[in-house]
Amino acid sequence: MYVASDPRARLAADTARSPQDLAAATYARFYETAPQQQSGELRKWYTRAQNFVVVYSEAEAGATLVRADQPDEFAMLLPDPGSRATIAWQGQQLEVTGHSIVIVPPGASRIEITAPGRVVQFFSTAAADLVAACPPGTEEDPNVPPLEPWPEPVGGYRLRAYSMDIPPEPGRLGRLFRCRNFMINYIYPRSGPRDRSSLSPHSHADFQQCSLSLEGSYVHHLRWPWGNDAGSWREDEHVLCHSPSVTVIPARVIHTSEAVGEGTNFLVDVFCPPRQDFSQQPGWVLNADEYPEPPAAGPDRKDP
Repeated sequence: MYVASDPRARLAADTARSPQDLAAATYARFYETAPQQQSGELRKWYTRAQNFVVVYSEAEAGATLVRADQPDEFAMLLPDPGSRATIAWQGQQLEVTGHSIVIVPPGASRIEITAPGRVVQFFSTAAADLVAACPPGTEEDPNVPPLEPWPEPVGGYRLRAYSMDIPPEPGRLGRLFRCRNFMINYIYPRSGPRDRSSLSPHSHADFQQCSLSLEGSYVHHLRWPWGNDAGSWREDEHVLCHSPSVTVIPARVIHTSEAVGEGTNFLVDVFCPPRQDFSQQPGWVLNADEYPEPPAAGPDRKDP
């Protein structure tokens, strides 16, 4: 990017926004804050990004999570293998074991926890009541366009559950699943710290990354590109987050996450909407046959 007096300013314009328009990252450390809502069997924390809300819950047996009039699909993780839940939607009932991803359709639904564990739900900001429950302080990310849901699932809406008991496969990235609004990368846990000589700094042009830490500790390294106005430059951030926590990384910010815990480190990455670049890799999205891509997806999204 060049100032107006620079001769190079006459070259083809970069349509991307200037670095002065980049948003701040947000860090929600659930382990050091009281829950926003609490009942006898349920403790709930909320945080949000530009297009979505994260609800992290610790649930005992008998707890219920009810959506009376949910406007669109939402995704749910049951990360603890010993947990159990019964999900009801429009006359359908589904028994779900832990270590699973669940996609719940729009409308009224009821989730009853039958064996204790953590529940992590991802909703679009169409759920206005959940947006209102989030703590203040989220900065608008001007580089993220409004959410446009992907096509409806093949065969119509129904309850869908996917076990994460999936062995690694050479050449495939993690365990990727998508629905209309979200893509979830259920990354394989790492034992011990990450090799500091093999980090992967990169950025995303027009979507945020949600990094959900479920076990262990991570340092999130972030760098904001410089613009012409040095007064608006941001310092690099190297932020330590233990578990459970959610880090929302803005669009166009260079980032990489370094596992630093001595034991198990377990991170889940979530994107809203689904990523086109990941979707275009054969065999990466494990439920691609159920959730098609948009018919005219537009240009590929490239990460530096």
